Amino acid sequence: MKDHSQPEPGHIMQIGTGFWASKTLLTAVNLDLFTHLAVHRSMSAAEIKKTYNFQCTDRHLYDFLDALVALNLLEKEGNLTSALYFNTKDTDAFLDMNKKAYIGGILKMMNNRLYSNWGNLQEALSTGNSQIEFNNPSENLFDDLYKDESRLKEFIDAMSGAQMGNFMAFTNTFDFTRYNTLTDAGGSSGLLSIMVATHQPHMKCTSFDLPEVESIAKSTIDKFNLTDRVSVASGNFFNDPIPAADIVVMGNILHDWDEENKQKLIKKAYEALPKEGVFVAIENLIDNDRRKNSFGLLMSLNMLLETKTGFDYTFNDFEGWILDVGFKNASFIPLAGPASAAIAYK
Repeated sequence: MKDHSQPEPGHIMQIGTGFWASKTLLTAVNLDLFTHLAVHRSMSAAEIKKTYNFQCTDRHLYDFLDALVALNLLEKEGNLTSALYFNTKDTDAFLDMNKKAYIGGILKMMNNRLYSNWGNLQEALSTGNSQIEFNNPSENLFDDLYKDESRLKEFIDAMSGAQMGNFMAFTNTFDFTRYNTLTDAGGSSGLLSIMVATHQPHMKCTSFDLPEVESIAKSTIDKFNLTDRVSVASGNFFNDPIPAADIVVMGNILHDWDEENKQKLIKKAYEALPKEGVFVAIENLIDNDRRKNSFGLLMSLNMLLETKTGFDYTFNDFEGWILDVGFKNASFIPLAGPASAAIAYK
């Protein structure tokens, strides 16, 4: 059957100008605009201009704020000089830094680091090299990040924001009844362990990461009053044994590495598990036909820009790797948005 419809440029232009909307949101997040609006409930353009000492014309500030309205990121009553701006339900819930569900950390990192890196995508494809912004970068992005306390904190805040929805979905979807202990390898701030311990009172959890992260994780665990069931262990998961547990989880870890190192980490997880234990990888799994999960595919390009050799993968890829290591079989659970939990059973 022939398609008699006329070609339309709308979709092409929407994608091509997508960075306009992206940078508008990222700028507002970087300014903590949504947090200010949550505190004041509503603000006029004049109040916003004074707060930030903007030197642009009033008309351009109206354009910025009204663009956020048109993008369904702000609401307003009135127009121009009479307008009062306030958060939408979503921006109030997720972009007010005073709320636990705040996801602005990942957006700030996108604005401060990833946005400029993505400007070099053609260079990365042409050369096969990462485009990270460090002077004299090492072969390992994380070596550079962990040397700089401010960048490390930004990275941890970003990962916490990006993973909160996935961790909550995993905690409430996975059947924990047959298990008592969990190790989160590459646990960063300890957020996954905290979520599991909060919602699964019988579970004891360990957040395992490099020594530079230990104080941040302990501080986060203290805030949730879970020191009796969530502990912190320090080490390098390539060089040191992963602390033994019934469940070993890696959240957005495997995609940082090439295939050889992915398999090394899966083997380390296997060795840390008892018989009948499970390994869980929480990632933006690409669909097996590689047609639908655009976020997973774009994230894999982000790994080129950030790490040079890391990449995201399909469930079929995961299943092949875990069977090679010795796991019996695998399954997956859809989580928040494009993410899934890939599960390997020993």
